[in-house]
Amino acid sequence: MTKELVIKAMQMAIRREAPKPGLIFHSDRGSQYCSKSFRALLEAYNIQQSMSRRGNPYDNACAENFFSCLKCECTNFHHFKNRDAAKQVIFEYIEVYYNRQRRHAALGWVTPLKYKEQLAELRLAV
Repeated sequence: MTKELVIKAMQMAIRREAPKPGLIFHSDRGSQYCSKSFRALLEAYNIQQSMSRRGNPYDNACAENFFSCLKCECTNFHHFKNRDAAKQVIFEYIEVYYNRQRRHAALGWVTPLKYKEQLAELRLAV
């Protein structure tokens, strides 16, 4: 994973979600997340960076769990012909299944999309 890939993904997420200042972005201590250009991108959007302690995957349990699910529920069942095929299958897993259909125990057994909608409703009510 290159810093360019991580920067591109973060730029896509910023455009899509338009986060408010003060968002916390948590990651492991990978060199791509420590790069000057990635840190500058976070700073430009007032996103606070948080990193796991060295050698402690429990600090990043949510991400570790997601990638475990991705492997167990998606990629372990495929032999991809090429990178484009892998990208399509993974995109569909995340955007169609994981976010819109798969219920999550940590979210009270609702989908991430439903949870996000519920949070937005609560914010409007306040």
